Amino acid sequence: MLNYRQLHYFWVVAKTGSIVRACEQLNLTPQTVSGQISLLEQTYGVELFKRVGRQLELTETGRTALPYAEQMFQLGGDLEALLRAQPEEQQILFRVGVADVVPKSIVYRLIAPTMALSEPIRITCREDQLERLLADLAIQRLDLVISDSPMPSHLDIKGYSQKLGECGVSFFATRALAATYGKDFPHGMQGAPLLIPGQQTVVRSRLMRWFAEQNVQPKIVGEFDDSALMKAFGKSGSGIFIAPSVIADEVMEQYDVELIGQTDAVTESFYAISVERKVKHPGIVAITEGARRQLFTD
Repeated sequence: MLNYRQLHYFWVVAKTGSIVRACEQLNLTPQTVSGQISLLEQTYGVELFKRVGRQLELTETGRTALPYAEQMFQLGGDLEALLRAQPEEQQILFRVGVADVVPKSIVYRLIAPTMALSEPIRITCREDQLERLLADLAIQRLDLVISDSPMPSHLDIKGYSQKLGECGVSFFATRALAATYGKDFPHGMQGAPLLIPGQQTVVRSRLMRWFAEQNVQPKIVGEFDDSALMKAFGKSGSGIFIAPSVIADEVMEQYDVELIGQTDAVTESFYAISVERKVKHPGIVAITEGARRQLFTD
C-alpha cells in the first residue's frame, strides 16, 4: 500500500525545490526526509529526483507523479477543513469540471445561481479537455461536467447528460472591420478576416457548413480552442469572431466591439453531465434550473 507520509515528503520537496526548505516547512531533519523519499523510490523501483549541481530536479517519473500528489493532498486539505468545521459552518463541496471549449462568460452565468443557495456551498472549478474531466467524473473526483456536447457514446463511462439550453451565434468586429465588412450580412463577409473556434468545438463544423450554404468564403486567419483568447484577438482588430448570442451585450461592452450580424441557423448547445440520472446535488439543481429559467429563456 502506498505510504502517504513518504509521498507527502516527496510532494513538499518537489514544491519547495530543495530538501533544506522542505525540512524547514516539515520541521524534520534532512536525513529523515531524504531517507523516507529513498524508501519510496526503492519500494516502486523508480527515481523521483536527480541532482543537477546543487539543485534537485524531478525526473520524468517524478513529474508524472507530482500532479497526482497535488490532487491527493488538496483533497486531504478539503477533507480536514470539512471535519474541523462546526456543523453550522460546514459547506457543501461542489466540484465542477468545465470543458475548455466552453466560453467563460457562459460558465459564470451557469454557475452563478449556486452562490445564492441557502445552504453554504464551496465551489471548485477545473478546466480541462472533456475526456479527462469525464474520467474524473467517473471516479467521483467531480460532481458535474459542463460541456458543449453530451456524453460521447464511445466512452465506457456511466454518465447522464442534461441539455441546459442552446442559442444562435453572433458575429463581432472592431468598428474599423465592421465598417468594411458589416454591411449586407452575411454576404458582406466575403474575404473578411475570420477568427474561428478550434476543431475540438462542436460549433466549428456548423459554422463552416453555414458559410458554405450562404456561398460566403471568409479568410480564416486564426483558430482558437480558448474562446477568451479568440475574443482578445478580435478586440485587437485581427478578425471577426463569434460568440453565443445570449452574451452578445456582454461581449460588446467588455471587448469594445460591434455586432455585425446574428444567425440561429448555427447554434451552440450546453450540457450538464453527471453520474446521477436523478439529480440530487443542490448545486447541479441550481445550475439546471437557472439555465432554463434565466439564461436560455427561449
